[in-house]
Amino acid sequence: MQKTEKEKMLAGELYDTRDPELIQMYHKARKLMTVFNSLDSTDTVGKKEALTSLLGDVGDGVWIEPPFLCDYGVHISIGKNTLINTNCMFIDDNTITIGKNGLIAPFVQIYTAKHPLKASDRVSDSGIAPYTTSTSPVVIGDNVWIGGNSIILPGVTIGDNVTIGAGSVVTKDIPDNTLAFGNPCTVIKNI
Repeated sequence: MQKTEKEKMLAGELYDTRDPELIQMYHKARKLMTVFNSLDSTDTVGKKEALTSLLGDVGDGVWIEPPFLCDYGVHISIGKNTLINTNCMFIDDNTITIGKNGLIAPFVQIYTAKHPLKASDRVSDSGIAPYTTSTSPVVIGDNVWIGGNSIILPGVTIGDNVTIGAGSVVTKDIPDNTLAFGNPCTVIKNI
């Protein structure tokens, strides 16, 4: 049986980003984000309902400050008591798993989608989308603090009890119990 474009996307294979099923998921997420991002800050029940409808899994005590942006939402799992501050963007074309007790500062970007480096491999005339895309999941452990304006690239795993300094570009895995920062982000010391 041939895989759907969604199955290809989640398997990390090249896929058509303009597949009708994916476009339908995209539009559903946009509607839910519009609702969430426009709710009054005191409407905690409405905010929880919108997030529960948008995201794959939302632990107890999760707090997300609007505006919050994502591609599909359903591929995002967030552990209990995690705070995601304002203006974060999660490109969840593959899974994004965030553990419990996390602190995600403003303007953090998490990407799971990627494109070939070579233009002749990236630009395509064969499908509906004019470019090729594949994905890799991102995993962020428990008790992680990610500083503002940091970028987490596809395929990265950040261990438990990690602090990522503000403005970092995380291009490779970061082990448990470390402080890491920079561009590219590197481990500075064990903590």
